[in-house]
Amino acid sequence: MIPRPTDWTALDGRTKLTERTRILIDPRAESTTTLPQGRSELPGPARQSVHQLATQLRTEIKQVTGITPRISDDTGHPADGDIALGLTADGQLGAEGYAFDSAGPIRIRAASAHGLYYGTRTLLQLLRATDTKDHREVPRARSTDRPAQAVRMVHLDAGRKYWKISYLENLIRRMGDQKLNTLFLHLSESEGFRLYSPKFPGLADPEHSYSRADIEHLKSFAARHHVQLMPGLELPGHATVISEAFGIGFGSGANACTGAHTHSHLTPDWIIDMTSEKAIEKSKEIVDEFAGWFDAPLFSIGAEEVPGQLAECPRVKDYLASAPDVSTLGDLLNRYINTLDDVVTSHGKRTAVYNGSEHLTAPQQQVRAPVVFLTWEGTGAEPAVPGHDEIAIGPFYDTPNNYHHLYPDEPWMYDSWAPNTDPDMLGSGLTNWADYNFWADDGYFEKSMAGARAILADRAWNKSATPDTLADFRARATRIGDPPGTTPAPVPPRVQGRPSHRWTFDDASYPSGWTYAGSPGNTIFAEDVAGDLPGTSYIINNPTPVPGVRGQAWRFDSDRDGVGFGGLDVAEPWTVSVQVRPSARTTDQVLLSSKAGALKLMQHGTGRVGFTRYGSADHSFDYTLPLDRWTRLTWVTTEGHTTLYADGERVGAVAASIPLPLRSIGTETASLRGDLDELTTWDEALTPEAVANLK
Repeated sequence: MIPRPTDWTALDGRTKLTERTRILIDPRAESTTTLPQGRSELPGPARQSVHQLATQLRTEIKQVTGITPRISDDTGHPADGDIALGLTADGQLGAEGYAFDSAGPIRIRAASAHGLYYGTRTLLQLLRATDTKDHREVPRARSTDRPAQAVRMVHLDAGRKYWKISYLENLIRRMGDQKLNTLFLHLSESEGFRLYSPKFPGLADPEHSYSRADIEHLKSFAARHHVQLMPGLELPGHATVISEAFGIGFGSGANACTGAHTHSHLTPDWIIDMTSEKAIEKSKEIVDEFAGWFDAPLFSIGAEEVPGQLAECPRVKDYLASAPDVSTLGDLLNRYINTLDDVVTSHGKRTAVYNGSEHLTAPQQQVRAPVVFLTWEGTGAEPAVPGHDEIAIGPFYDTPNNYHHLYPDEPWMYDSWAPNTDPDMLGSGLTNWADYNFWADDGYFEKSMAGARAILADRAWNKSATPDTLADFRARATRIGDPPGTTPAPVPPRVQGRPSHRWTFDDASYPSGWTYAGSPGNTIFAEDVAGDLPGTSYIINNPTPVPGVRGQAWRFDSDRDGVGFGGLDVAEPWTVSVQVRPSARTTDQVLLSSKAGALKLMQHGTGRVGFTRYGSADHSFDYTLPLDRWTRLTWVTTEGHTTLYADGERVGAVAASIPLPLRSIGTETASLRGDLDELTTWDEALTPEAVANLK
């Protein structure tokens, strides 16, 4: 099972479900859904009755076994193969623990509907993992199981990226199955705001944000899987979209701050003006509106990475000199946090912030003690911010771009990480960030999160030393598979008769729903004029726009020059064509890459054009790109065979192939040197005649 139960006693034999299997519930307990607790306590109130859970379990058992159990209140006469669900006053089980006994009738008892649900997840995983064809048997065993950490979280950057609701539903199903209880949707970033309310016209694009009805749907769906939907906004930094919508940034108005007072790749409107009453009132209005949309016990307001150089802005210096209750930038930030904390607590919730404010000198204003810190700088080994509850997210970053290049260390997580259970460490969270992959496929991130998410689920529930290897764990996850109801990820239809993607590198604006937050020349936009996979460059070492073969090209002169797309690999056949003018020879130059493979302008070890299947083989054609002139390169691939063309003429072939990599231009260590223009892909192998006619 994932997670492993904290206590498990194996018994002899198996219990078999049959067509006579019933789900037995005590009718007196149907309305009892949770332990007594306040709204702000964790893990949050359950919103599912025992009867609702039994009905859901009946559907799920049918999906796994083909059997449709009857629901009955005949709890006094259980038979072998029946499933009895019951609430108990046993305080030892806590808010999410359960007792499981499959020796005859399968009995699941818990102190709340949370625990009952998790006991049914154990049952369903055992059924799915059984080696019988009909999946109707479970091993006989007894278990008393409860989590080590109260918060077991998945964090999605839903500010930079808009996630499809169908993906969120699948994620919630998987989280519930693995006993993860908190989906943190980080719903605003400098580039986008993803909650649409008519109260704030112009703040969010309705087509790329979530309406109140969308949130109500997701809350209801999440409740059935005992996942709390935790919202997060980002204030006062990371807030260009808010600042520009209402004219409340530090770059607005008289005596405005300048680029010298913020991070070099951003504008001063990246920060909401904490000296402005108008800005503070608008911040309160926004938090007040959206805090009312959610019922999770935590609400995040972000509050990190306010640049220290902001203190040198004349507007800030003048304000600090005149205001009696603040004397430093740290005071100003902490007062802002506490002001918004008043709004959050008025909704019966606790405020959460990312850590960072504790590093600023603040002699007059301290962040209030109930505020929870999300410690992204820490290791998670112990609480890092004295006086505050924390959720550790630092060791579990998934930021799969070529600038940050952060992936969770799965071997360390499984073999070495020991979850901290101090009273002020509430839990742990796997954290996704969509920097420079704003328009990536949902599945691109799922591939890099799924393994680490399962490990975090296992370790945050059961902190005991793991009994086997990471390879064993991965095999177990594969055997268990997805939970009932999970829908297959959509497979994009292959495009025939025209390009699937085309990046011209001409000037273009961000699409509707995304705000350009960079200073000029940073995070420039690569429009896809044929498909739906645009990209951006990174924070620093951005390509330089220069004249191209047609219109504009981009010049690359550093290994950190790249473009993030976040596309999924495309199986053979495919074609890629590009205009390239290399300016220098390096040991390795990558055109397109993914974790699986890459197309090379200069192959490592040979300097010739080629391609690589990582972990398997490097392949080179008998062709070397000339320097300082434009050449159109075209790769045409069918399964097991790749042909290379230069300026329409066949120059070589290799008896090997790779799926088309669409993660990025370049890698974190090997970008190209020179100019790039008219990068085009097809989901088919073009004929030699078609290649010769490309322009």
